[in-house]
Amino acid sequence: MQLYNKLSSEERSKLLDASNKKRTTLSFYQYAKIHDPKQFRDQLFIVWNNLDALGRIYVAKEGINAQLSLPSMNFMKFQDHLNSISFLKDIRLNVAVEQDNKSFLKLTIKVRDKILADGLNDDLFDVTKKGVHLNAKAFNDLMQKNNSIVVDMRNHYESEIGHFKNAVLPDVDTFRDSLDIIEKDLGTHKEDKNIMMYCTGGIRCEKASAYFKYKGFKNVYQLEGGIIEYIRQVKEENLQNNFVGKNFVFDNRRAEKISDEIIASCHQCGEPFDVHTNCANDACHLLFIQCKKCQKKMDNCCSYKCLEIKQMPYKLQKKLRKGQKNSNDIFKKGRTKNITVY
Repeated sequence: MQLYNKLSSEERSKLLDASNKKRTTLSFYQYAKIHDPKQFRDQLFIVWNNLDALGRIYVAKEGINAQLSLPSMNFMKFQDHLNSISFLKDIRLNVAVEQDNKSFLKLTIKVRDKILADGLNDDLFDVTKKGVHLNAKAFNDLMQKNNSIVVDMRNHYESEIGHFKNAVLPDVDTFRDSLDIIEKDLGTHKEDKNIMMYCTGGIRCEKASAYFKYKGFKNVYQLEGGIIEYIRQVKEENLQNNFVGKNFVFDNRRAEKISDEIIASCHQCGEPFDVHTNCANDACHLLFIQCKKCQKKMDNCCSYKCLEIKQMPYKLQKKLRKGQKNSNDIFKKGRTKNITVY
């Protein structure tokens, strides 16, 4: 029985074009005890593959974290399947603000030690003792209080293109890096301030709020459903939108437009721009902001060195990058010294 992808991204892209089916991009997560993650993973793959679902899903003994797309006509069948699983029954699905039929090109379901790379020892604290969940209106109201501090639990490259007004924006590459920094910076306000956290869909705040309560913070709150659910409620209830810019997403769309403001700039020329791209040199793949003018001038590369390598014969490029590991550098963005600034 097929339990893996047989098609390349290019082949899948062509099939999506040919099918002309409208797809829905969504995400969800749930902390739960899964006795056999491998068996659970295989069961999910069989059902979701038959529903033509594509996406990136992590399964662990502690639960599931899913980002995926599927034909809109299969949405109810997908929801019915989730409802057949006890700990996923009636789960909130965060439907993307902006839809794209090619947000995902493969169905990848992986078994991991954790559904979120947080670097924490969960035996030290109770992950169920989380912060108070706030809907969009309550979040807006509490933001206005003088004793409230809004904290972005995402990475610097996410908040660079969009964030809540007056939020604390940790200068970090990963979620695990942010926890100690936030505790250090806000440690003097453990009892006198409202700590209001937000992230893309809620999963990072779910863990962080419990961790900070364990660390002694008394008034901990989190935006329920994250930015995605916040915008849905803002539109549905005609509320004031306090998020400016774009919401960074981890799929082929890269971002969702939330407001008209462009708060970021091209990392090469400094012009207002807020679209990320990967360096076209396969040995680099740095994710950075590059405007259309610089894309043309640099052929989608972050530096003249990468441009030179990209113009080499493919076999030579492959030989040069043999043994290289660049995964830890990909998300350095504008802070890397590799970007050519002119």
